[in-house]
Amino acid sequence: MDETHNKSGEALPHNISLQRDEQGWFEAEGDKLAYQGNPYYLNLALQHDGIRRQLIPTKQEMMFLDTESSDPLSEGIHSPVPRMIHRYGNRVAVLVTDRCSIHCRHCFRRSFTGKGHADLSQSECDSIIGYIENHKEIQEVLLTGGDPLTLGDSSLLEILKRFRTVRDDLIIRLATRIPAVYPRRINPDLLREIGRLSPLWMVIQFNHPEELTPESRRALRIIREAGIPMVNQTVLLKAVNDDSDILARLFQGLLREGVKPYYLFQGDLARGTSHFRVPLERGWQIMDELRVKISGLAMPSYAVDLPGGGGKIPLNRSLLLRTTKTAYVFKNTEVDGREYEYPRETE
Repeated sequence: MDETHNKSGEALPHNISLQRDEQGWFEAEGDKLAYQGNPYYLNLALQHDGIRRQLIPTKQEMMFLDTESSDPLSEGIHSPVPRMIHRYGNRVAVLVTDRCSIHCRHCFRRSFTGKGHADLSQSECDSIIGYIENHKEIQEVLLTGGDPLTLGDSSLLEILKRFRTVRDDLIIRLATRIPAVYPRRINPDLLREIGRLSPLWMVIQFNHPEELTPESRRALRIIREAGIPMVNQTVLLKAVNDDSDILARLFQGLLREGVKPYYLFQGDLARGTSHFRVPLERGWQIMDELRVKISGLAMPSYAVDLPGGGGKIPLNRSLLLRTTKTAYVFKNTEVDGREYEYPRETE
């Protein structure tokens, strides 16, 4: 696809007529997550507003709230070795690359994504594997980034095989948006090789039912036929999927493709993403509506990663300690038992 570039270097496809708020982002200067797309997902964005909003930046991203952070999950303080996060006792996350096929505008790791970091090096991988070997309590490793499937086949397989050698029973989770945003990347030969590295799960992210195209369904079928179980993590996004009918279509569609809807995530407090966040009251209402529209098998768990390093908790009303004028107060018993606040935001 032909492209031009504006003064900040972001690609502007010729066949897009930008809306005023989108043009405002491209004209603005400052520290921002660069625009990145591909022809496949851009074509979907031109047809569906709920997809366009995930791909094309708007000037609202230049609005920063005091409650927002460049590291909303406080991952930095939980990184004992470079490129690894150890927040929960029995599992770690590894940032294998900062590259993605597209830059999701709701990205919570926007201070890392697309910043020109090198892919995971052999020495970094050695350090992480050594750490895991010295911490027998670690049962799972999540390979994320960025998107690991932007690596070449040989590079990705080398990393996966190295982690498989740590322990036969180490559970590997491979996090990727590729089946939704660039499904042609999924090829049978690669997936058969990945499927031999069981126990391994693929954690994918579909946020809108229109992402379930014939191409993405084919990609999911290839993964399924390789014997790789899949779960989906959807992010609740304002003006994208904050509607129980839209989510019901998505979750039922995923289930038909052999994908378990796993989490529906409340938006993180990443800088410049307030226009995507849905108030918690609305999120609870959507979950109540979903329970009468879809089966328990199709229902995800509504969850939030608490700011300040509080970790992930299910957003059950029973876990809400109290509500103030400005915040919801929760306790995460899995991490440290402390109280954490999530801001009260209105429509």
